[in-house]
Amino acid sequence: MAREQWTVDETHSVVEFSVRHMMISNVKGNFNRFSAHIEGDPHDLTDASIKFIIDASSIDTRKEDRDEHLRSADFFEVDKYPEITFTATNIVQKTSDTYDVTGDFDMHGVSKLITFNVLFEGQVDDVAGFSADTEINRADFGLSWNSTLETGGVLVSEKVKINLDLQLHKD
Repeated sequence: MAREQWTVDETHSVVEFSVRHMMISNVKGNFNRFSAHIEGDPHDLTDASIKFIIDASSIDTRKEDRDEHLRSADFFEVDKYPEITFTATNIVQKTSDTYDVTGDFDMHGVSKLITFNVLFEGQVDDVAGFSADTEINRADFGLSWNSTLETGGVLVSEKVKINLDLQLHKD
């Protein structure tokens, strides 16, 4: 297939994260506003162009006071750093429908190379589906706020799991 233009369908897609809380449970959240532009063949991403943009202020953990804290200078500092972006720089096909997509992940004024494990879920007409996951260390991006627990350990883990379920529409 030829290179085609694809955009994310925000209403049928999810950008979520999970982080250990108090060393005993996971807190999950998502970002409600994001966009993506992909140019390429969904059946062969090896030469695709991928750019993903997340509105950091759209963070949603289903608890407004926690969300406000996450938007503050202790974490995302959304007034100064309103977007989180990912731009693919290298795509390696692992199997017929899985890829390692490596690229520049920019968050909180810091850019690091990270790799997403991507699965092509399939295509129906002009709609394609992908899922992806990765794990980052939030401290690598200057998100280092924490609190030590009386029982040992910390309130919030540095490891953050990121999961994407994306539905794309051909332009």
